[in-house]
Amino acid sequence: MEKLLDSDSLKDRLNDLRRSGSRIVFTNGCFDILHAGHVRYLSEAGSYGDILVVGLNSDKSVKLIKGENRPIIPELQRAEVLAGLWCVDYVTLFHESDPLKLIEKLKPDILVKGADWAEDQIIGADIVNANGGKVIRIRMVSGVSTSEIIQKILKIYGNQEKQGC
Repeated sequence: MEKLLDSDSLKDRLNDLRRSGSRIVFTNGCFDILHAGHVRYLSEAGSYGDILVVGLNSDKSVKLIKGENRPIIPELQRAEVLAGLWCVDYVTLFHESDPLKLIEKLKPDILVKGADWAEDQIIGADIVNANGGKVIRIRMVSGVSTSEIIQKILKIYGNQEKQGC
């Protein structure tokens, strides 16, 4: 079974699954340099329903929100890594700076975001709530982030080029 689907194919698949009683969980992110915090987050997100869908920011989208130097890992590689996780059922790319259009299209039963977002700031929360769904905020793992990993790499290896390595 293919886990990486375009949004139209995914919508059809989710409608079939919903008809058979499955509850659809949706979360989104860049997931650039996947780390333990991401895996814990996704595992917990998946526990709130039957099918976990990850909306993955495309390279274009990541650049819009994180700047020209990101992402570190190209979109198809990020998608492949996510799809390889046991807790992720489907991955779909989106190109906008936020997943609003994707949430409107997929109509998940449960929307999950990190607790660093206030519920009234979560994109798509109003749509999910209006359709009778739930919004769940998950506590983030402290001390683990892609930005911190990048800073550590720069600190350790940033001057290697100058040293002839």
